[in-house]
Amino acid sequence: MPGPRLTGLGGGLFCAAVMLALGLLTEALFGASLTVYGVLFLPVCVLTALWVREGDLLIAPVVVPIAFAVGLVPVADEGGGSVPDRLMGMVTGLATQAGWLYGGTLLAGALVLVRRVRRVRRARTAGRRPAPDRAGKTPVRGKAKAPARGAGKAPA
Repeated sequence: MPGPRLTGLGGGLFCAAVMLALGLLTEALFGASLTVYGVLFLPVCVLTALWVREGDLLIAPVVVPIAFAVGLVPVADEGGGSVPDRLMGMVTGLATQAGWLYGGTLLAGALVLVRRVRRVRRARTAGRRPAPDRAGKTPVRGKAKAPARGAGKAPA
C-alpha cells in the first residue's frame, strides 16, 4: 500500500492538525456548519487509518476522536466568543455531532482491523515457506539437493 507511513505520534499530529485546519476552514467558508465539519472528518479518519505504519495500527482509532475535539474548537461558538461560551459550544458540538464522531472512529477501527488481519495472514503464509539455505537460496520442493563437493568420492 503506497503512501506515507506515520508513527503513532505522527498519525496523531497529522490528524489533529488537519482537523484544526478543516475546523478553521469550515468556520470561514460555511459559517461554522457542524454537518460540513462532520462530513470532512470521515476522509481524515480514513487517511489516518491507512497512513499509520503497521506497528502503530491501534493508535488510529484512539487519535481520531481527540482530533475531532481539537478541530471542533474554532467551529464551536455559542455567542460572544468568551471561554465559557466556547466551552459550552464544545459540549454542545460533541453531543450533537456524536454520530459523525462515532462513525469516523468506527471507520478508522474497521480499516485498522482489516489491515491487522491482512498483516497476520501475511506473516502466517511467510512462516510456511521453506527457509532459505546457507547460500540464501530457497530450496525447491520435490527436487533433491545436489550433493556437496567431494561427497561420494572414495578416499585416495
